[in-house]
Amino acid sequence: MSNTPMAASPLTRAVLEIDEYVSGLGWDQPARLFALVDTARLRAQEPALAAQLGLEDEQESSGLTPIEQEEIPAGKPLDEFLGTIAWPDAVAGCALTVERLMLPPSAEAQVPEGLSDKKLSQWVANHPDRQEVRMTVAVLRDGTRDSALRLREKDSPTEVLTGGALVPGLAEALSATFED
Repeated sequence: MSNTPMAASPLTRAVLEIDEYVSGLGWDQPARLFALVDTARLRAQEPALAAQLGLEDEQESSGLTPIEQEEIPAGKPLDEFLGTIAWPDAVAGCALTVERLMLPPSAEAQVPEGLSDKKLSQWVANHPDRQEVRMTVAVLRDGTRDSALRLREKDSPTEVLTGGALVPGLAEALSATFED
């Protein structure tokens, strides 16, 4: 994609490509799951699919191609859904994009004790310092991780934060989808 830096690792480029794609759909989107496949392997083994994805003329040989999966079932907790996934060997990694409300660390001391998950969600949603954030987290079979975070109030490709340790819990859950 146009805003993806070429000097970045293949995983970082895939994360930023997914972030750019989902940002084009707007906010208030459901979670989206992507398989990450080796682009050269895809072109060699599935030329028709590669052509459909517009990859037949790409010069790069070490990239990852994100392929969006079926919609995540509404109403099913994300951790339960991820526990049902098993990837075929052709999938090198996976990525998930999800929107959440977050609070700055300064608000942690204000969280009331003993709230149920539902009450805590309501409390966060009503907090004046809440931030809407879109997280794109990707993992490879070998354990490599990368993430992109985009705040709704700073919704610009130049304001996307990247790093491998930004969303460790979600990265762990995605890595578990590759365990036997």
